[in-house]
Amino acid sequence: MSCEKILLVDDEAGQRELLAGFLTSHGYQVAEADNGQAALDAYLEIFAPLAIVDMKMPGMSGVELLEKLRGINPFIQVIMLTAFGSVESAVSAMRTGAYDYLTKPVEDLDELLLVLEKAAAQNRLVVDNRVMSERLDDYFPDNELVGESPAIQKVKEMISLVAPRDATVLITGPSGTGKELVARAIHSLSPRADKRLVAINCAAFPETLLESELFGHEKGAFTGADRTRQGRFELAHGGTFFLDEIGEMPLTMQVKLLRVLEERSVERLGSVKEIKLDIRLIAATNRDVDKMIKDGSLREDLYYRLNVVNVHLPPLTERAGDILLLAEKFVEKYARKIGKNIKGLDSSAAATLTAYHWPGNVRELENVIERAIILTRAEVLTVADFAGLASSAPSTAMGQIRPIAEVECEHIEFCLNRLGWNIGTTAEKLGIHRNTLRAKIKEYGLTRPF
Repeated sequence: MSCEKILLVDDEAGQRELLAGFLTSHGYQVAEADNGQAALDAYLEIFAPLAIVDMKMPGMSGVELLEKLRGINPFIQVIMLTAFGSVESAVSAMRTGAYDYLTKPVEDLDELLLVLEKAAAQNRLVVDNRVMSERLDDYFPDNELVGESPAIQKVKEMISLVAPRDATVLITGPSGTGKELVARAIHSLSPRADKRLVAINCAAFPETLLESELFGHEKGAFTGADRTRQGRFELAHGGTFFLDEIGEMPLTMQVKLLRVLEERSVERLGSVKEIKLDIRLIAATNRDVDKMIKDGSLREDLYYRLNVVNVHLPPLTERAGDILLLAEKFVEKYARKIGKNIKGLDSSAAATLTAYHWPGNVRELENVIERAIILTRAEVLTVADFAGLASSAPSTAMGQIRPIAEVECEHIEFCLNRLGWNIGTTAEKLGIHRNTLRAKIKEYGLTRPF
């Protein structure tokens, strides 16, 4: 039996009463209305996640009501009712935002229940993802995952989807893209957030020390083991364990890690006692996984155990539209930290940053900005403050100091005019979402030339 609330809108009393009685008998809390305005009044009381709306009603049409309901609650799932000959109109309504449609009179009531169950599941999924995305935005207010490019939006979406689950995650991507940051976000947004996140960089330890760090040891297990010590796997019990640079782990250790993943237990060095583990494992590598498997430096069976969910972080070259956004954030961060009044970058500096290839990715960009702020004597960063990058940038007029917003406005206007004001194509070329582009057009007051 369902306990969902539902708004039922139909001007035909017989059909409405039939459906209302059937849905109530199946546990739905039904609010009825016979026209659009009455439906809006009733909805403010019930605020249901689901609605069944007749397409054709006197006064406000079903499509108009759909738009108004979604204006109140963008997550609502609406099933449209349409006469047999008006299916084309119902399909059009689905493009407007309807979840599904049924033809009138509704005779297959089992189908109605099935559609409502799927619509309720979709509502929960959309709401959960939105809440997770908002928590993610709260978690990333001022750091590397700033950006509106499709590439970084995909990363944020993946984090939102995987964080609530307990699946093993493999984070891939070049150095400097923020893999540890993503691991911390997944942990912080997961049900294990109140437990420890324990991290270790496999490249930081020789094989003999790495084994002791991971598994711990008993007193006397080897020379110098003067006391019993817990390993990092044990320390992560109940929480999340992050293995960074998994590609640097020796093959002998990979076999032992595979056993941990399969049996969820460890044995300290010098002990035969199994210690049960409750951990979520997240691993990361900046190396080419396929190449490592082919050359035998990464066990294929371990890879499949680790790669339950893959989150790939793109290089900064695939996030070109985010470079100035990131630069602006880093300027604010380090100007505040260092205690300087830095107003931003001039056009030549902005051109230099966007033209540079960034082999060190976001980490390099952050370091370059920090160094420039430390060394500059001016209030605005110029190309001279990025001398090491200047050779990679196109020549620009020197000495003209302009804020980032002005440079961005001109660039967006140029792209729009070049691409015939095609919003979708322009947004794709700029590396931003089309809604972000529309917001920028409104913010800068840009208009299409006649």
